[in-house]
Amino acid sequence: MAEFSFHHGGVSVPDLAAAIAWYDRVLGFALERRFTIAPGCRAAMLRKGALRFELFEVDGAAPLPEDRRVPQRDLRTHGTKHLAFRVADLDAFLDEMAERQADVALVVREAFGSGCFIRDCAGNLIEFVAEPDG
Repeated sequence: MAEFSFHHGGVSVPDLAAAIAWYDRVLGFALERRFTIAPGCRAAMLRKGALRFELFEVDGAAPLPEDRRVPQRDLRTHGTKHLAFRVADLDAFLDEMAERQADVALVVREAFGSGCFIRDCAGNLIEFVAEPDG
């Protein structure tokens, strides 16, 4: 089978400039470049170390449905659900998110690991997972 590795995830947002600022302020992603994909579709590639995140602003795009903003209800809609990133310490991460005024949608603590979902400035869900040692 061909080898491959993760390159980036992407989300559509209603305000590209606001989203670039949010991903920088809350998660530390820096703007790598802005570009146009097609008429009426502006995009930006953000980077944090080896991670990349692509944002799209499309003229006339439909708003994010309310169910897509709630982790338990989002599962009831087919399609891509979210990206998940690993964190070393969930509690420390949650403290940092509180300081940065992030919208925490859900915190889960299970024997196999803990995690949380936050919403970006457009309501898109992003998961952060802390796995137990060993």
